[in-house]
Amino acid sequence: MQIHQNFPLKAYNTFGIDAYSKYFAEFESSDDLQEVLSGVQNPLLILGGGSNILFTRNFDGLILKNEIKGIKTIHEDDDHVYVKVGAGENWHRFVLHCLDRNLAGVENLSLIPGNVGASPMQNIGAYGVEIKDVFYSLEALHLKQNKLVNFTLNDCEFGYRESVFKKKYKNQFAILNVTFRLNKTPTFNITYGAIKEEFEKMNISKLSIQAISRAIINIRQSKLPDPALVGNAGSFFKNPQVTNSELTKLQLTFTVIPHFKVDDEAFKIPAGWLIEQCGPENGTSWKGYRKGDAGCYEKQALVLVNYGNANGNEIYSLGEEIKISVKEKFGIELEREVNIL
Repeated sequence: MQIHQNFPLKAYNTFGIDAYSKYFAEFESSDDLQEVLSGVQNPLLILGGGSNILFTRNFDGLILKNEIKGIKTIHEDDDHVYVKVGAGENWHRFVLHCLDRNLAGVENLSLIPGNVGASPMQNIGAYGVEIKDVFYSLEALHLKQNKLVNFTLNDCEFGYRESVFKKKYKNQFAILNVTFRLNKTPTFNITYGAIKEEFEKMNISKLSIQAISRAIINIRQSKLPDPALVGNAGSFFKNPQVTNSELTKLQLTFTVIPHFKVDDEAFKIPAGWLIEQCGPENGTSWKGYRKGDAGCYEKQALVLVNYGNANGNEIYSLGEEIKISVKEKFGIELEREVNIL
């Protein structure tokens, strides 16, 4: 394994931030990773697709890029097919693999940027589906003990964009592979967002996982910037959750506040809508705002962007300004979905 020094990271993070790592290497197997870990004394970061990280500084240590590949069916029963996927596989490539084989469950998660290894880490989700709905198990390496550990669905303690790997075991494991339980017979989920409206535009009369995927790809491409063209990490903030009583209080002032039910006691409010209602000055909106090359995307206020040469601190500072303005107006504390380094 070749270890590079003073390695540029601009091509390895979807924000396109011009940062450097003191040391950098790629690993393609658990053996590679275990070998290099035996001699590591520096701070360590495992990097996947770089789609959920904002570099605000250079990394004074060793970054290991996960390049473990492979998609393999390992078992099937009457209802399900179990597919084991290397953590370094591109997420959307895996979705396309499932669509080609009529394996249902991940079609609503089409075109999400990043790699498979990050999917259970943050329990990625979109359009009414989350990873926990199709997750079966994963294999990870404990970075300090240098031993392999298997995690079941319960072990991962999935929540809204949460898992044990984000807090309880943060920076303690490298995910090597993930096994998903896909459905032979689909259960269509088209109630969320604008999927039905997109079906009408597409003149879709018959439901299929392929049609759902195509509709979601169209929706995402219409309102989210392509990281290859405009640096971004998708949703910068999570949708905040409020109690029934908190929502009732908010509705006294903001009668048209959008919300959707989580359970009998909790509702989520779209963070993008909250951000749109606020701005750097009275009567303005953050949506479409730009300061230098750091901005809030014109088609989706939930997405912060790098228009070319913004540094991580400029994007971070814009995010903090947005958080403060939402807190002042609505009394709601936005929580970042993107990891800050």
